Amino acid sequence: MTKKITIIGLGAGDLDQMTLGIYRMLESAEKVYVRTIHHPAVEELMKQGKQFVAFDEIYEKHDQFEPVYEEIAETLFEKAEVEGHVLYAVPGHPLVAEQAVQILLHKSESKAIEVSVAGGKSFLDEMYTTLKIDPIEGCQILDGTSLRKDEVQVRHHLVIVQVYDNFIASEVKLTLMEKYPDDYEVTVVTAAGSAEESIKRVPLYELDQSVTLNNLTAVYVPPVKEEELLYRDFAFLKSVIARLRGPGGCPWDQKQTHVTLKKYLIEEAYEVLDAIDEEDDDALAEELGDVLLQVLLHAQIGEDEGFFVLEDVIETLTEKMIRRHPHVFSDVSADDADEVVANWDAIKSQEAGKEDRDSLLDGVPKGIPAIQKAFLFQKKAAKVGFDWKEVEPVIDKILEELNEFQEAEGDDQQIELGDLLFSVVNLARFYKIDPEEALNETNRKFKKRFNYIEQALKERSLSFEDVTLEEMDRLWNEAK
Repeated sequence: MTKKITIIGLGAGDLDQMTLGIYRMLESAEKVYVRTIHHPAVEELMKQGKQFVAFDEIYEKHDQFEPVYEEIAETLFEKAEVEGHVLYAVPGHPLVAEQAVQILLHKSESKAIEVSVAGGKSFLDEMYTTLKIDPIEGCQILDGTSLRKDEVQVRHHLVIVQVYDNFIASEVKLTLMEKYPDDYEVTVVTAAGSAEESIKRVPLYELDQSVTLNNLTAVYVPPVKEEELLYRDFAFLKSVIARLRGPGGCPWDQKQTHVTLKKYLIEEAYEVLDAIDEEDDDALAEELGDVLLQVLLHAQIGEDEGFFVLEDVIETLTEKMIRRHPHVFSDVSADDADEVVANWDAIKSQEAGKEDRDSLLDGVPKGIPAIQKAFLFQKKAAKVGFDWKEVEPVIDKILEELNEFQEAEGDDQQIELGDLLFSVVNLARFYKIDPEEALNETNRKFKKRFNYIEQALKERSLSFEDVTLEEMDRLWNEAK
């Protein structure tokens, strides 16, 4: 005996929406399994004496939806083993927002049970009619039970299905509020196209408060038309940069090249560091935006010249992050940050072109500050054993360089001072201190204390010419 599961769709509403073929299949079947009895067509047929076996109780057993769908599918496979042929009915169309149906289809071959879809009328047709929208303009159908912010395209029609209780509606609301204004108008549609159809327009923040929700409810979010509301959209930002560089755009942006923009990237990066040091989150968000602007400008220049596009930048970065983090995306282990760095460096050294450098030190960028460059030179040399094992020789080296500087004259002083600074950087590295950050901290401290002296003199209507070094030193100690 052939074992088979036939899946039919009950339509989005009452019996008037059901196709004649599906109705005849229901009429002739001795037993019909349904995902839920809470459906207008099922309720009408039950009033006419039709019996159904429903899976509503499975929903009560689980806190998550995935195990519900898995159990429904497994139960139907078991029934097919015993009964031979099983008829399973779901709301709407079987291939629209029915996870259990997908499980049945994917597992049918391994179970040696034939699974076929006999059709039905999708709720989407009725939604388009009710809302008077054309999906060809761009339309997304998303699952409210697993909605993610990065899926949402705000310039498309958005239909969110399976919003059948207040908890799901609340989660949907919070997710959408990350992309839309809190008062953005959305439409809640229940039982579209049926006699029980309900349409209610509410501000987004009221989505989970002022409407009645059930398993026939969907939420419609219209596409964003106001340009200001697109300012959070990355694709729109990219189009802004393209317009600035395109015909009729900005003369300054149009004349820029990779070379002319070099200094701006450095400036913006340092402004990010200032915002971090000041612990100013608003300024940090703004300055990071300025760094992103530089990335987008370089990418747009690459596209204009036909060499690369922004997607190439993103693809290269994504592939690199996955390749260099095998402890996250593969089966390599890394118990701490040091192991992560070791894995990173090992992978980096094996990448195409890296192993062909003339020197281990060639990988250090040329344009970084000298102190940071010295730090990286020493760090790379230490990886191959060119390093002291204890701190005492490092300190001795500093004292030696200090003596040589004191004895030097003329141009030799600059050379010896460089040697002294290089040795101090080595001491910082030995103690795992970032010398650039250490010096920045001292600069901030110096500025704060010097500002105190300036303010103290100003309050006394004095200038630096009016006080001695001893008096300034006393104010410095007060600042400390």
